This record gives sequence, C-alpha cells and structure tokens, in this order.
Amino acid sequence: MIRLKQAVIVEGRYDRIRLASVLDALIIETGGFRIFKDREKMALIRRLAQTCGIVVMTDSDAAGFKIRNHLKSAIPEGKILHCYIPPIPGKERRKVVPSKEGTLGVEGMTDEVLLACLKRAGVAPGPDRPSLGLTRADLMDDGLYGTPQSRLRREKLLALLELPPYLSAGSLLDFLNLLYTPEQYRELLSRLEA
Repeated sequence: MIRLKQAVIVEGRYDRIRLASVLDALIIETGGFRIFKDREKMALIRRLAQTCGIVVMTDSDAAGFKIRNHLKSAIPEGKILHCYIPPIPGKERRKVVPSKEGTLGVEGMTDEVLLACLKRAGVAPGPDRPSLGLTRADLMDDGLYGTPQSRLRREKLLALLELPPYLSAGSLLDFLNLLYTPEQYRELLSRLEA
C-alpha cells in the first residue's frame, strides 16, 4: 500500500473503494456531476488543496474530463496534480453493459495500472504524514460516533469546520487525522462545547 500526503479526488464510491485497496490517502468522492452544485464539497476540496495538495483521478471519458476541468478551474495551479488513466476497452464486473465509450473507469483498473498512472502524474509516495492518531474509539469517547447523540454532535463539528454535513464519521476521522494536531483537536472539542 502506498501512502500519499495529497488527498485524492475521484468521481464515485466504487472508485474510492478501488483506490483504498492500493493507497493510504484521504480519498474524496465528487458524487459525479453533483460537484458542480455542491459548494460545501468544493470548499472541502479547496481546503485540502491548500493544505496538502490534491490528485485528481477521474475516468478517461467525457464526464470524467468535465469534472476534472471543473476542479482545475477552481484550484490554484501548483496545488493540483492530474492523474490520467488509459482508455482500456472493457466493462467493470459490477456493470451489465460497458460505459458509453466502452472503456474501463478508475474502478476497473489493475493495481499496476493505477500505480503507473500515479507515477506518470508525478505523484510519489510521501513520507509518513503526521497524524493525529485518532481512531473510531476516540470519536466514540468524544461523543462523535456510535452514541445516540453522535450524529447531531458530529454535524455541529462539521459546521464548525465548514465541512459538508453529510460527511461520514470515517471521512471526518481521515480529515482530522490529516489536518489537525492533538492540541488543535482538543481546541475544536472545547469550541464544540461552548
């Protein structure tokens, strides 16, 4: 598994699941074309770009390029790397018919192809990124996961962080571990109590 300091931006859930098997990185889904209207998700992506940089890995079809170009226009140069996958004919196993263009998307690529594409894009394995070291158990202890009131408390924290309210506990955990120190996290919790 390759560890990246940058966040990786993909189109959908199956792309995220596929990349999570080869990358140790924060992987964010655009939700396809929903990214065009989702201001909160764009704010999150801009924040990640400024803090740790982003790698955009979309399918090599018309839809993937529209999403890629939208992100490119919203992120300052130098904060975004573009990882292009090759147009390999085929269809993903979960699909009944191939895509409109008849090529595999990110989810259909082999580990070797994905890693070669990242290397070609200039994405190198990063050093061990400093991590807050939070676990789901910590989120539970702090009332942000697994308790009757955790969803409301997590939504308050997400609002405080100016993050999308529908971000899962797992994504919140990845975000906190990537961008915050233990002191900053404790400060966030104290602000949450106020």
